[in-house]
Amino acid sequence: MKLTPLATLLFASLPLTALAIEPGPSSPQQKQTEGWLQMQVSGERASSNPQKATPAERDLVMQRLLESYKHPIPEYYDQKQGGSTPGGGSSN
Repeated sequence: MKLTPLATLLFASLPLTALAIEPGPSSPQQKQTEGWLQMQVSGERASSNPQKATPAERDLVMQRLLESYKHPIPEYYDQKQGGSTPGGGSSN
């Protein structure tokens, strides 16, 4: 008989455990990332010289984009194809 009120009280208090998490960034890296994102959103560090593309540049960009659709996306990438890098990887 006492089990039901106790269980109800326990389940009712479960959402309160989420309040124990402190607000804000959990690491210095996250804090720095959030700072950069906020700076980007606010325009705080925006350039005073707007960078505009010429019509010729826009045409070249659009041509490059359209050319990229001509190549099929492979189902799997061949790991052996391509070049090599000077460091860091395994040499299987």
